[in-house]
Amino acid sequence: MNSKQMVQLVAQACDDKRANDIITLDMGEVSLIADYFLICDGSNERQVQAIARAIKDQAEEQEIEVKRLEGFDQARWILVDLGDVVCHVFHKDERNYYNLERLWGDAPLVSLELSKEG
Repeated sequence: MNSKQMVQLVAQACDDKRANDIITLDMGEVSLIADYFLICDGSNERQVQAIARAIKDQAEEQEIEVKRLEGFDQARWILVDLGDVVCHVFHKDERNYYNLERLWGDAPLVSLELSKEG
């Protein structure tokens, strides 16, 4: 699975857990950290944990190694490192504070098609 497919998979996992304002940044030209950053937020700690857990479960189901999962217990900013894709799952209050979209403003936004279930 390439990194574009991987970011599509985790974006869908986020959407399935009703994550807010899911955006994907193409980091290829601006950082050596990862190919993509996925950024989203949840309304409360329980939802933030559910989103991060869904990312982890979907990745493992596809045999993608979860290299790191940080911040799960506090559920204010959970980082899920999948290597080429790094997911930032914020509590809505922290997302506005850290504003990664502005910090990495040179990175182009990637448009993803998310299927709606229900």
